Parts: sequence; structure tokens; C-alpha cells
Amino acid sequence: MTLPVIDSHVHLWHPERFPMPWLVGNAVLDRPFEPDAFSAQTGGLNVAGLVYVEVAVEPAFALLEARHVADLAERTPLIQGIVAHAPLEYGTRTRSYLAALRNLGPKVKGVRRLLQGEPDPKFCLRDDFIAGVRLLPKYRFSFDICVVHTQLPAVIELVRRCPDTTFILDHLGKPDAKGGRLELWCTHIQTLAALPNVACKLSGLVTEADHRDWTPAGLEPYISHVLACFGDRTLFGSDWPVVLQAATYGRWLAVAQRLTEHLSADARTQLFSSAAKNWYRLEP
Repeated sequence: MTLPVIDSHVHLWHPERFPMPWLVGNAVLDRPFEPDAFSAQTGGLNVAGLVYVEVAVEPAFALLEARHVADLAERTPLIQGIVAHAPLEYGTRTRSYLAALRNLGPKVKGVRRLLQGEPDPKFCLRDDFIAGVRLLPKYRFSFDICVVHTQLPAVIELVRRCPDTTFILDHLGKPDAKGGRLELWCTHIQTLAALPNVACKLSGLVTEADHRDWTPAGLEPYISHVLACFGDRTLFGSDWPVVLQAATYGRWLAVAQRLTEHLSADARTQLFSSAAKNWYRLEP
């Protein structure tokens, strides 16, 4: 396939710039991954743009991270959108933070507050968190949902309670692709997809599978189900460089394209570029 790709989920970092404790000890990821490295690894793959997603720096540095990337985007046209960290658990007190993000410029399109590591599976249903999420439309921000599959019931309720907010589910809700469990995840994805204000990223799947022994056939049921449920609300994402723990950029893209080659030309264009443009309101 030679379709242009707008990658909806890319991380860029330098470990010496901002503290990122989760990188420590990771032999694959604990090194710089900046725009030149991304361009080198995607050479010839027709990647026409990307959405930068926050990289879980220490919270005290999160606004500095967003400012750095906004500045970087000014001189890096490939960066067409930014999803920044936002401490939504502070409820209406988050207004000043969201205003500061808005002031960084039009490329800040959404926010994310990582939920996958919260020990309370209903963390996102706390009153203050919901109040914070309900603020986002005022600032023209979407919310990226990053959870593991066991947190999906709470996510469904969150989306129901915030009908005016646009949500984008990262990494298919992190199913147990390594264990091959499908049933509950399938049910939750179908329920979530019935809500019109949420989209889903086809990303992060290989790192939820066995890093060494995953196969396209093992991923196919998850990809097929998401496409059946979300349809044209599905966005391709690489999760680069995290994906490098299980596959090269080129291999993941090739597998995603092969497992979706049965789609119409229009549907493939939607999946690999138009959906990202639409949901993140990207400009050329």
C-alpha cells in the first residue's frame, strides 16, 4: 500500500530533558527518540504527519513538556497535533492548567491523564475527575483514554457521563493479547463503541501480545472486532517508539495494512489518515 499515513500516536523524548522514571532499566527505550530518528525509521513509508502524545514525564515537568513540544512543532511540520498531559483529577481547579495549554497554540488538540496504572479501577469516576473532563470542550480539547482492559467498564460510564466531550481510546483498551482472552473485552468494546463521542486507536497491540512470539493471526481477532464496532472511527497509530519492544515501525504498519486490506479504498484512507485528521482537527 502507498496510502499516506497520519500516525495518531507517536512519542518523542530525550531522557536527559525531563525525568521519566518508567524508562529506567528499559534497554530498548531508555535513550533519545527525537524527530530525526522517527524520520529515519519511517523513511519510504509515506508517513505524512503525526500526533504527539505525552510521555508520562514527572507531573511537575508536564507543562514544560507541552511547551517544548509546541515549540518543536513550530519547526517540525511533521508534528500536526499534540496531546498533552492534564491533571484532570483536580476538577474545576484544572481551568488554569487547561488555559495554559490553550495558550501554547493551535497544535495542542487534546489532553491525556494516564489511568492505566491507577489501583482504583473507578478512579476516572471520581467527581472531581469527571468535572475536569467536562471542562475540555470549552478549550476545544479531546481526551485520550489510556487504560487496561479491566478498566473499560468505568471508561464506558465516564463517556456516558460526559456526552459533550470527545474521547479517543488508546491501544484498543489494551486487551490481553498475550493471554488471548477476548470475550469480556469484546463486550466492553462493543458497548463503548455504541457511544458516538468516542473513537479508537488501532495502536499498541503488539506490545500487549508476546513481544517475541506474536503473529498477525493472533492479532487479527482484536483488529477485526475494533473495526466492526468503531468502523470509520478507528485511527491508525504506531505507538512509536514503545512499539520497538515488539516490532519495527515498518513491520507493525505492514501487518496493520495487511489485516485491513479487505476494506474499501475509502475505508483504508479513513483508517490510515482521514480519521486522525478529523478526530484531532488537524490542519495541513
